[in-house]
Amino acid sequence: MKKKKVQGNGWTDKVYYVTRFGTILGLMMMFFPAANPGYVCNLINKNLSLFTTAISYDSLTTQAMRPLDKGWVDKSSFIMLMVAAAIVCLGILLGAVAGCMSVGNLKLKRISNWFGLAGSVVMGGGMVIMYKAYEKFGGSSRPDKVYNILPNGMYIFTALAVVLVVANIVIILFQPRPEKGEQCEIKTPMKLFLMFVPIIAFVFVFSYLPLWGWRYAFFDYKAGETLTMDKFVGFKWFTFLFQNEATRGDIMRVLKNTLIMSGLGIATSWVPMAFAIFLTEIRCGWFRRIVQTFTTIPNFISWVLVYAIAFAIFSTEGFVNNFLTDITGTAHTTNYLLGESGTWFKMLAWGMWKGTGWSAIIYISGISGIDQQLYEAATVDGAGRFQKMWHITVPGLIPTFCVLLLMSVANILSNGMDQYLVFENAKNAVDIEVLDLYVYKIGIGKGLVPLSTVVGMVKTLVSVTLLFLANGVSKAIRGESIM
Repeated sequence: MKKKKVQGNGWTDKVYYVTRFGTILGLMMMFFPAANPGYVCNLINKNLSLFTTAISYDSLTTQAMRPLDKGWVDKSSFIMLMVAAAIVCLGILLGAVAGCMSVGNLKLKRISNWFGLAGSVVMGGGMVIMYKAYEKFGGSSRPDKVYNILPNGMYIFTALAVVLVVANIVIILFQPRPEKGEQCEIKTPMKLFLMFVPIIAFVFVFSYLPLWGWRYAFFDYKAGETLTMDKFVGFKWFTFLFQNEATRGDIMRVLKNTLIMSGLGIATSWVPMAFAIFLTEIRCGWFRRIVQTFTTIPNFISWVLVYAIAFAIFSTEGFVNNFLTDITGTAHTTNYLLGESGTWFKMLAWGMWKGTGWSAIIYISGISGIDQQLYEAATVDGAGRFQKMWHITVPGLIPTFCVLLLMSVANILSNGMDQYLVFENAKNAVDIEVLDLYVYKIGIGKGLVPLSTVVGMVKTLVSVTLLFLANGVSKAIRGESIM
């Protein structure tokens, strides 16, 4: 009977849960300002995270320009703090690499142990340097202006580093050695999971972490201030949103614009599918590639450049007016961009020009996945090109179209801001202002951060509700769920 290969020791494998959990905790705390161990004096913004402290000297010294100019604190103190934060972040990243490797076989786990130990030692070293920076701030020439603070984050990260060092040493000492000649290997399911981890991290940082900013909706907050409980106002801004007549009127107006523009987008959502179908029917390969390239490129052009193109064509001295002047002999000086009529359809047209080619890519991929035997059978039965398109290609793309349509319905309140911001002017401002642009104006323009946060929260909750409703409709009508 063949001897079973020993892949690990039961209790040492359980210690990996400690190292993995500690690494994940460290990764999360890197982005939370409340856990920043670098907040060692009152000159540092409390809203900075450890990650921002490590990468942005300007953000780190925003509140310390006068003390630096007066010589109350030394520039090297901030540099030391920044270097320490970067070292701590590096240690956490080494721990993350070790965590990924620890899901492999015994040989790969042994290698991961050293990565984990190195990461935890580096993290501990960074905390030592950070404590030295704390002491250096404490020795400033004006201690009455530079208040030394020993933040809770320093205790948390130091304890985390110690726990990880101990855990990795225990695993190294007591884990069995791999067999001779064993190769590093990770099982396929784990490989797929590790490939998905960066996407999870990306979504967490850019989609879920910003939800921490929802707390501003419950405070009388102004940009740059520190949140304290004496500024807590509960649901004041929520009631203000619906009780203030002017604000209520603005909300109804921008909601109307948002729903109409999103509705027009949904009504024309079949255009990319039709474009993809006709594009794939082009027999000349080089011409098809040229058309696809030139219709996809606009997606990568910023809306500022799109407006520059529009200005060059439709402004007072643009191409259209010059052309009309040349062929008629009379001066034409109409500024088509300033017209208030047809604003919604103009925005739809520019959006379609920019996004149709890009949106068609997913349908082109769908067409390539349709069984070619269906087309061959239809050809044998005497079906023409348009009959095959209508009876084979279109039904094959309907499931994809339905999913994208339902996602569009769920995002009906989110139609972006860039396009409407660059095309906005005094004449079309009433019709072009959508919800995202309104949030930007009241939050950044007027400084009403709590109110803009409330509007954003309401929009998010409505979008999530619409997503679940759309999913329910899809399941009831098509028998398939999109979630």
